[in-house]
Amino acid sequence: MAESAPPQKSERRRLPGVNLRAGAVKQARREAGLSLAQVGKGQVTAPAIFLIETGRTRPSLPTLEHIAQRTGKPVEFFLADPSGVSNETRDGLVELETLLAHGLYSDAIELGDKLLGLGSSAYRLGPIRYHIARAYLQLGKPEPAGELLRQACAHFESVGDLLMLAECLGSQASLAYMTQQPGAVALAERALALCRSLKPVPETTEARLLGILATAHLADSDWEKAMILYREAIEAAGSLHDLRRLALMYHGLSIAYQETGQTDAATRYATRSLALLEVLRDRVSLARIQNSLGLLMMAKGDNAEARKHMDRALELTEETELEYGRAAIILSLSELSLQEGNLDAAAALAEQGLQLAERMQEGATMAEAHMWLGRVAEQRGDDETVDREFELALHGLANHGGGERLLRCHGVYAEVLERRGDLQKAYVHMKKALSASRPGLLRDKSQKAEERVGSA
Repeated sequence: MAESAPPQKSERRRLPGVNLRAGAVKQARREAGLSLAQVGKGQVTAPAIFLIETGRTRPSLPTLEHIAQRTGKPVEFFLADPSGVSNETRDGLVELETLLAHGLYSDAIELGDKLLGLGSSAYRLGPIRYHIARAYLQLGKPEPAGELLRQACAHFESVGDLLMLAECLGSQASLAYMTQQPGAVALAERALALCRSLKPVPETTEARLLGILATAHLADSDWEKAMILYREAIEAAGSLHDLRRLALMYHGLSIAYQETGQTDAATRYATRSLALLEVLRDRVSLARIQNSLGLLMMAKGDNAEARKHMDRALELTEETELEYGRAAIILSLSELSLQEGNLDAAAALAEQGLQLAERMQEGATMAEAHMWLGRVAEQRGDDETVDREFELALHGLANHGGGERLLRCHGVYAEVLERRGDLQKAYVHMKKALSASRPGLLRDKSQKAEERVGSA
């Protein structure tokens, strides 16, 4: 009688639900300082959380999203690598985050592109794209960041990862104000509201989004609102020891104080920002703060010190290949040259800034360049060019939400026209300046201009 074949070993039944990384739920719960019952509160029982922690059952995606929200972790934190995903991909994502934390943005982009080429799982493609986009933004190169952020946001929204969606929307807000596009404030407000809907509220993300919202208001020339939000962001970030974020907030506060005429406070915050960024060796941000310090020194009448800071800012943009924002630094040097009486240098720099702004499609900066070309033309006695350049400047600022800058341009042109003796036209632009922004800001000047027109 033939020997019967040994019974086949039955395969272990695959549990339904989302495949989790071993120990992830327990780790997240302990780091959040929550009990089993607190994690499950409102949706899942404590015994069910225990079974999930010990791997005896798998959560559904809605349950995992609930756990992620309660512990303040992204959904990605809990997921196990699906079969076929290499350790290289998993370890590479950790390395990618480390490179970003240390400001090695070019290295992060190179590694991120490599990880995308490894055929990572959909759950990993979202975070990888988001981190690459962040690196591009830090390097002042928003164009390649745009599509990456769109894809990353779509991923985080599809899997219900609200924390990472908030982070991604914040980066989209940064992209909007960097490229002088509308909607930065609305995006930042949506991101912050989403972040604050999480329980507990993730402090790190909240502080970052407050800073982004403050900068969005700064870009809209809402100085008072920007100041309030920067202070709130600094307070929220106080215990997080994120020196880079603190440096950028100090820089934003410096700009807001400068625009409201508080030069000493502006210089104080700019110096704090510079000291931190020097330690962090963040050359992209250093370029911007050096330019801000140059403008502050110029406002104080110290042209030699101003030129030192502005020249260093321009050098840093060349070292880092910074494209967006470089035109503004060139225009600062144009303004300084004009103040020093070097009309040829001022004109050449304004033309250079205009060409770069046109290439990068920085509409508001293009308008500023036309304004400085108009100022140069006034010094040369070329009234026809003055009028043409100021018309282009005013048109550009009106089309790109110029706000305070539009008011200033109307005011400058009014002063130019007044010196020329065209009091009627000067009065018209003074009135437009009043209606462009804060009523009453130039009221005294306007009334004096009206009186002079009436007596002419």
